[in-house]
Amino acid sequence: MHFQKVLIANRGEIALRVMRTCRTMGIATVAVYSDADVNAAHTRFADEAVYLGAANVKESYLNMKCILAAAQQTQADAIHPGYGFLSENAEFAEACANAGIAFIGPSPQAMRAMGLKIAGREIAVAAGVPIVPGYNGEDQSNATLRDQMLAIGFPVLIKASAGGGGKGMRVVQDENEADEAIEAARREAEKSFGDSSLLLEKYIEHARHVEIQILGDTHGNLLHLFERDCS
Repeated sequence: MHFQKVLIANRGEIALRVMRTCRTMGIATVAVYSDADVNAAHTRFADEAVYLGAANVKESYLNMKCILAAAQQTQADAIHPGYGFLSENAEFAEACANAGIAFIGPSPQAMRAMGLKIAGREIAVAAGVPIVPGYNGEDQSNATLRDQMLAIGFPVLIKASAGGGGKGMRVVQDENEADEAIEAARREAEKSFGDSSLLLEKYIEHARHVEIQILGDTHGNLLHLFERDCS
């Protein structure tokens, strides 16, 4: 499918990179922006720009209703979420499909399976894939998280279950840092993804971040893009 117009549901450098690629492909672009980004570069670079709302991301870049309305208003064929914000939100991908707008990203089913890090850990365990020691239980109280940190052994990495991009992550070196780190991670996760749930993992110091990236399309074509060191 060739899109005529794509709305980029993101901001700043992320949005600009998508827009530049669209421009080289002859695809028109739509920017969205909040009060914080009225004069941002991505709003000027796009062919069109639509105001979403207040600077608070819940009222703008996480506001599914407003973003879909902007896509319909500008007659965009597709929405590219960039990364962060709604890029891993299965509900949003489903809402796009229901509105007849293509979501450039994984299917809602794939996101529900792997979008939350907690679910991803459970799938890995079920498949027999080794994972680092951690905790991803439903009890999210500070007391339980502290106890689990002690069981795992410091240093421990706190992660936001939803989303990515490094948001909601804190390294905890000892028990004295636990409560402050938990609350900070919760606040950032809630602000960035609208979901304050956390998981814990043993922090691997001096680690390398190596990925095997898999690319697939809606027609069932799959290929791997070899190893990538993202450290």
